[in-house]
Amino acid sequence: MLRLAVLVSGGGTNLQALIDAIGRGTVTNAEISVVISNNKNAYALERARAHGIPALCVSPKEYESRERFNEALLTKLKACRVDLVVLAGFLVVLPEALIHRYADRIINIHPSLIPSFCGTGYYGLKVHEAALSRGVCVTGATVHFVDEGTDTGPILLQRAVPVRPDDTPETLQRRVMEEAEWVILPQAVDLIANGKVSVENGHVRIACEE
Repeated sequence: MLRLAVLVSGGGTNLQALIDAIGRGTVTNAEISVVISNNKNAYALERARAHGIPALCVSPKEYESRERFNEALLTKLKACRVDLVVLAGFLVVLPEALIHRYADRIINIHPSLIPSFCGTGYYGLKVHEAALSRGVCVTGATVHFVDEGTDTGPILLQRAVPVRPDDTPETLQRRVMEEAEWVILPQAVDLIANGKVSVENGHVRIACEE
């Protein structure tokens, strides 16, 4: 059984998609062992508690230095015996020590088709504002492994979503979540949990069904 830590900062809609997929059995061999937020008021923590999942707040504001916060976050993950770290809207830069400790065992969901509209400054609604400003016809979401860069790790899954002429950043954000993010994040976890994913020389390999 793959033990997941889901790291969140806000509402936790991707967390809910994972909880629902595990409940339906479309994600197998995986359980959410802990949900951690840097924001004590994040609704994602309430979602976790409603399903009996341990929910913790580890906030940089509670520590005298960023180093102490980084140590505390890593200590919590180790204590929970986590196998895979899932970043589901976690608006905190991970320390290198954590990335190295969980090399090829951290995934992130990003609301665009990487390499478009990604990197520093591209998060949340800003991604969709940029997509509409550029006039793209297609956007989507990406699940990728996390490395030391920002949205630069190996890509695991992507799903495209068409942009409509009357889209606003808000309507586009919602459709990308519903049609892409909430689909491919559970798929990614299921693939990893069932031993179908490997990372070789910076590229992801997905085992084909027999």
